[in-house]
Amino acid sequence: MNQADVIALTAGQDMWSTAAVDGVPSAKMADGPMGIASGRVDERDISVLTPSGVSLGASWDRDLVRKVGAIVGGEAKRLGVDFVLAPNLNLARTPMAGRAFELFGEDPLLVGLLGTAWIEGLQSRHVGSVAKHLVCNDSETLRDRYDAIVDEAPLREVYLLPFEMAARAGCAGLMAAYNKVNGTHCAEYPHLLSEIVRKDWGYAGFTVCDWFGSKSTAPAMAAGLDLEMPGPARFYGAKLDAALTEGTLALDLASAAASRIAVAATRWAGGDAGAEPGDRREILTEAAAAGFVLLRNQGDLLPITPGSIRRLAVIGPNAAVPCFQGGTFAKIALKPDATLPLDALRAVYGDQTEIVFAAGCDPAPRLPSMPVTPARDIGDGCTRGMTVDFFGDQDFTTPLTSETRDTNSLTWFSEMPGISAFDRPAGIRGSGHFAATVSGSHRFHIGGTGTVRLTIDGKEVFAAARTIAPSDIMGVLKSGDSDSVEVLLEAGQSVLVVAELRFEPARAQGLWYGVRAPGDAETLLAEAEALARSADAVLLVVGETADSGVESRDRDTTLLPPEQLVLVERVRAANPAVAIAVNVAHAFDTGFADQARALMVVWYPGEEFGPALAEVVAGKREPSGRLPVSIAHAEADYPVRDAIPDAEGTLRYAEGRDLGYRGFAAAGVAPAYAFGAGLGYGALRYETAEGERAADGGATLRVTVSNRGNRDSAAVAQAYCTDGGLALVGFAKQIVPAGQSVEITIAVDPFALRRWEDGAWSDAEAFDLQVGASATDLPLSVRL
Repeated sequence: MNQADVIALTAGQDMWSTAAVDGVPSAKMADGPMGIASGRVDERDISVLTPSGVSLGASWDRDLVRKVGAIVGGEAKRLGVDFVLAPNLNLARTPMAGRAFELFGEDPLLVGLLGTAWIEGLQSRHVGSVAKHLVCNDSETLRDRYDAIVDEAPLREVYLLPFEMAARAGCAGLMAAYNKVNGTHCAEYPHLLSEIVRKDWGYAGFTVCDWFGSKSTAPAMAAGLDLEMPGPARFYGAKLDAALTEGTLALDLASAAASRIAVAATRWAGGDAGAEPGDRREILTEAAAAGFVLLRNQGDLLPITPGSIRRLAVIGPNAAVPCFQGGTFAKIALKPDATLPLDALRAVYGDQTEIVFAAGCDPAPRLPSMPVTPARDIGDGCTRGMTVDFFGDQDFTTPLTSETRDTNSLTWFSEMPGISAFDRPAGIRGSGHFAATVSGSHRFHIGGTGTVRLTIDGKEVFAAARTIAPSDIMGVLKSGDSDSVEVLLEAGQSVLVVAELRFEPARAQGLWYGVRAPGDAETLLAEAEALARSADAVLLVVGETADSGVESRDRDTTLLPPEQLVLVERVRAANPAVAIAVNVAHAFDTGFADQARALMVVWYPGEEFGPALAEVVAGKREPSGRLPVSIAHAEADYPVRDAIPDAEGTLRYAEGRDLGYRGFAAAGVAPAYAFGAGLGYGALRYETAEGERAADGGATLRVTVSNRGNRDSAAVAQAYCTDGGLALVGFAKQIVPAGQSVEITIAVDPFALRRWEDGAWSDAEAFDLQVGASATDLPLSVRL
């Protein structure tokens, strides 16, 4: 391979594509993992929206996760995408992690097995998986700067294990994280990329930096970074050409990197995706329901079968305005015909049980909607939303193009209509007519990635300049931080609202706005209380909005919003027959639910949330999930409460191997709900366990589980090694028919039994296993 081809192949040709050279096609990439989110224009692009990583992690179902990966692969191929930047194989080390919704859980084996299943599904559709983010990118605060200080044993046994399993499964690529590990950025860390990935794992795929995450030329290439993205190159390209020409970097080293990219592009670009793994809607509904975790069900309040009660009160903001996914640049526009939970419940219950609804509190506590009619008719037939004009200069004279957008947030990661770059003066203007329905003080919100200006009927009411650091852009865009101003309006008064953004140079651009009409929180609560008293049972759906968990920003609490905590207390006092569904994507404080009859975590379950929730509540499906994270009684109980770097940017992984349930066990602290816990609709009992060592160094266990309930129920049999601390080493999920017993086979993964000692792997000749239903419910023992 000549030097020109090497230079071309080792850097992206644009934001999302690799270069084409003689005999090697250009390959297109897109972000994931909940669908195909980027590589196109903006957040209007609609792709399938699958359950989030934590929801799939809660399923503990490799076959189902494989099918979901295959669905994403089909979407990728439909949209001309050859590589998907997914799955996210980092660990839920802390409950505050802003990107916890993308993660499969806190245990490396669970993450590794489900991650490889997703990879197998995606790649079965002739689409390459680029697993991310290698490694210790487990929190978002200063994620491009912090230095993770971690000992070699936990690094290899815990944090690298999912990536090693992905490499073993043949993922097309591995993405190096933004952060440092032990003093060196991952994208130029030879111990990680060369010694471990290439030498120890024998990995043959390509490596790529996270977008804009490259840091150097010769050090990165020598360390093992094959591909710099996005293009045009900043550190490779011309700088790499100079280093090769000057002889400061060997051509054969760069040629090997280019060859890996060429092999991958030739293998994965183009081709046919093959057939779907089954009915798409059925798979996504089942995947959502399989991730729901029933934690409490006193008196078998759930399921509530149609016709078994006269009236079901559905209360809570997330029943009508649910959170389907988290805030990330992999965010996907929801399909227009997605069924909301409230509508799905009405459809499932029909006229057999009356469904009544009250929100109880504001469904959009951060950024309200902007219910307007377009400022002018542009011939698109739209009657709702803002008229959005795109300008090539900041004088806002003649728009390059215009469209109507019915949203409160406009976000672009690449090009905008009519504007080819963000490094020149440009801007956008949204305008629409707002009609007040009540008299009083209306609070108008505005925010953006540059200079913003808000006018009402031509009068400026707010203006501010803003410059955002590149490392913070994603968190700012997706959290919707805004300023607000109060404007007095009379009922029936119509005003022209104009929101403007003048760009500052940034990796992405966004403008957001909204208006909150005068309202009485007490009135909303009183309506919910009255409805609860009138009903035979209550389904209370609470949780988050998509800006609660965001890329590049961590949370500061595990509590639900305070107004929702008040709502729970008031509704439960009005009617004790309350089932609470919690629409969050991380470990959360469960103190508010101690008195509820039923408690179920539904995570961020994707586009089929509505049908899945309705069918689970009605008993047509089982909530068969198990917790992929531990839930503590108090935030102080978590082995790692948060992950805030110190003043020097250092983030110490002082817990070693003992994160999550391992840390609870090591400290002798009981969680509120244990890793692996979940009830379902059956009455399962773990009867016997036996097993033998396998030729690969692992083991095979046979576990007998009985179901004394009157409904078929899924058991998730879990095996933990107790030598040197508690550690999950295998699991299997299987339906146990009502009134019957089944034998479940668990394959104990040899990778989970290894220990890193004295600079090498060691395998125990004998070990003790405990088997059961969760990390704290292990009634059976096996010594092998």
